[in-house]
Amino acid sequence: MAQSSTETDWVSRFADDVIAESERRAPGKPVVVASGLSPSGPIHLGNLREVMTPHLVADEVRRRGYEVRHLISWDDYDRYRKVPAGVAGVDESWSEHIGRPLTSVPAPVGSAYPNWAEHFKAAMTEALAELGVEYDGISQTAQYTSGVYRDQVLHAMKHRGDIDAILEQYRTKKAPGKKSQKPVDEAELEAAEGSGAAAEDDGTGSTGYFPYKPYCGGCGKDLTVVSAYDDDTTELTYTCSACGFSETVLLSEFNRGKLVWKVDWPMRWAYEGVIFEPSGVDHSSPGSSFQVGGQIVSIFDGVQPIGPMYAFVGISGMAKMSSSKGGVPTPADALQIMEPQLLRWLYARRRPNQSFKIAFDQEIQRLYDEWDKLEAKVADGSVLPADAAAHSRAARTAAGELPRTPRPLPYRTLASVVDVTAGHEDQTLRILTELDPANPVTSLDQVRPRLDRAENWITSQVPADQRTLVREEADTELLGSLDAEGRESLRLLVEGLDSHWSLDGLTTLVYGVPKVMAGLEPDAKPTPELKVAQRSFFALLYKLLVSRETGPRLPTLLLAVGADRVRKLLAV
Repeated sequence: MAQSSTETDWVSRFADDVIAESERRAPGKPVVVASGLSPSGPIHLGNLREVMTPHLVADEVRRRGYEVRHLISWDDYDRYRKVPAGVAGVDESWSEHIGRPLTSVPAPVGSAYPNWAEHFKAAMTEALAELGVEYDGISQTAQYTSGVYRDQVLHAMKHRGDIDAILEQYRTKKAPGKKSQKPVDEAELEAAEGSGAAAEDDGTGSTGYFPYKPYCGGCGKDLTVVSAYDDDTTELTYTCSACGFSETVLLSEFNRGKLVWKVDWPMRWAYEGVIFEPSGVDHSSPGSSFQVGGQIVSIFDGVQPIGPMYAFVGISGMAKMSSSKGGVPTPADALQIMEPQLLRWLYARRRPNQSFKIAFDQEIQRLYDEWDKLEAKVADGSVLPADAAAHSRAARTAAGELPRTPRPLPYRTLASVVDVTAGHEDQTLRILTELDPANPVTSLDQVRPRLDRAENWITSQVPADQRTLVREEADTELLGSLDAEGRESLRLLVEGLDSHWSLDGLTTLVYGVPKVMAGLEPDAKPTPELKVAQRSFFALLYKLLVSRETGPRLPTLLLAVGADRVRKLLAV
């Protein structure tokens, strides 16, 4: 019996609906949710929403004690549509494979995998394991070529007139007006395009309507035209428009082809008994696969799944990555610079119809600050219910807690430290030990994997001209140009280093020097005038330490530089 939800987040509400619908349609059977992924190229962060939406719902249903199957259909029997830009070792010569199944296309040069589909599935499979996503993977190549769907294929061909009549309702409709939600960057455009299945041929041809497309026995491509089919004998004749090959086969024994997408998808809903499956915005227009599938599924004695349309996932900091990699970031790219909990949280905290951005730029530091504040609120019990739910879904699954950093120091602090030390481990440990002398970090393992993610972010996402280079020698010209007030402020800072040598202590010191210079107590409340003086003092310190007017937070920078070197660079 379904347990009612006690939380107010979107996941719980969908879980309520899914449990009720599953008990109505298939009482006593496992709850089935589904995702579909096309390994036609790098599977990017927009596609991840196709998995995370049902994963989060499935996980909530599991937490309530139900058995759930989350199916991920690998659409690896889809046609190879185009040569994607930016894939290493792939050039225009790969265009000769257009029209073949993805599993019949060679893997990119240097790959350890047997074909194109397996190469791109591998990175996603690894990322899903790290994200704690439990699923049953289904290869559509394996399903079709082993004859699993034979009865469904014969049934579709027998009822091709009924399918054609449904499709015909939409063929004459005008194209829908422009949507108000437009992709706003390259990542979103790519996400909106999806696998291209939404725009694929629906089976209409000059010789009549046939919902099945053979792959050619001559060239292996799907540029085939079915010219005749006999329902009684299942005799099917086709000709390839690419190479001219023609043959007649018995469809009851033939396994080298597939149903067209608009028939294939609803067939699978019925075959697998799918209760919940979201769909992207590319399936939301009149005549789209999802809408038409809702009618075609009845031909297979099935019912359309419930599930939302999901919005775009954008990328901030996209341009830099695009220029270096020639493609849209993937979950594996995101997991290089952020822990799984943070990535899960970005998908869990927004309703599927809300778009959001994943940060590869400086914004990642703010996101981590936000996550750490949420963790603190969860720990002290001040968290709001919906935020607590999103945190719980990010930090753990029904199977248990995701591995976490034992001592999660602020991401921006770790990034600053590895920036200044260029990843030198002994130096990094020295600085981290001095952050909080009363409770020192004793091993870098205590701050991993977060430290490694911050280091990856610095090395892969921060341009060289924005990296922090500490001066080797003092800027004698600048020091010599200072007035008495400037020299005194530096003297006060240097004098206070030993007694304030911790992150909190140095924070107090650098903010306190301008207060003392203004005749105030070090703990005085800041005034607008004081804030101006502080900014001016900070800019002076940055120029003297790193030859720029900005840089990592000053307390972290001072710790990273070390007291002796700070004295040398600020000596007046």
